Amino acid sequence: MRSSHLGGVPTSLPAPGTGRVGQLALGLGAPAAGDVPDASLVGPHTTRPLPDVAHVQGWLTPPEQCTLVERFREWARPPAGLRHPRVPTGHLMTVQSVCLGWHWQPYAYSRTADDTDGAPVKPLPPDLAALARRAVADTGAGSPFEPDAAIVNLYAPGARLGLHQDGEEPSSAPVVTISLGDTCVFRMAGPDRRTAPFTDVLLASGDLLVFGGRNRRIYHGVPKVLDGSGPTWLDLPPGRLSITVRETGLA
Repeated sequence: MRSSHLGGVPTSLPAPGTGRVGQLALGLGAPAAGDVPDASLVGPHTTRPLPDVAHVQGWLTPPEQCTLVERFREWARPPAGLRHPRVPTGHLMTVQSVCLGWHWQPYAYSRTADDTDGAPVKPLPPDLAALARRAVADTGAGSPFEPDAAIVNLYAPGARLGLHQDGEEPSSAPVVTISLGDTCVFRMAGPDRRTAPFTDVLLASGDLLVFGGRNRRIYHGVPKVLDGSGPTWLDLPPGRLSITVRETGLA
């Protein structure tokens, strides 16, 4: 599919601890050790809303979540930084994205940020790849899994993502999505339809979703984010952060 002849719109994040609203703007600053919940009190819980789809609640500990938010602030900086992507029709997406490993511009992959500054895409960090492999192993989603790309989306208040299919990758390996910040409604239709009936899952901060097998190319989207529902100790701008890691199969 073609991409828009117009570019995306670069964006930037507020400084840590500033510019927050709702629960994320209580002015608490960085969490002290006693402010972060003890993850050992509530272990991860796995459900399977559809065949080959696994939802693990509380998969990441609070310290792991805080570390990923810190890393996101690094990834978001230019070159090849955070931007609003633009679809081929010219419409600007409401989510803000930064890519690692491969740069995704609707609807194509490249090694450079062709829709903004043209800089080489930042590499996929080995520890993030290892985390994604752990996700696949924990959910029994299959192996081997060799992730080489991540799309990191920030959903500011009012942002959403329409139903779409991850179809640009030749690989049929599972897709791993980590949620941080505000809870969202994650909607799934079917691999051959984007219409009802839908299966909706609430993804909270620290949750994991892995889909593969017969539902690797399921139509999915985020119709709603529950503003102000994220943890107060996570120093994230208002909204939800998703980190989606995949194996593209591209050379």
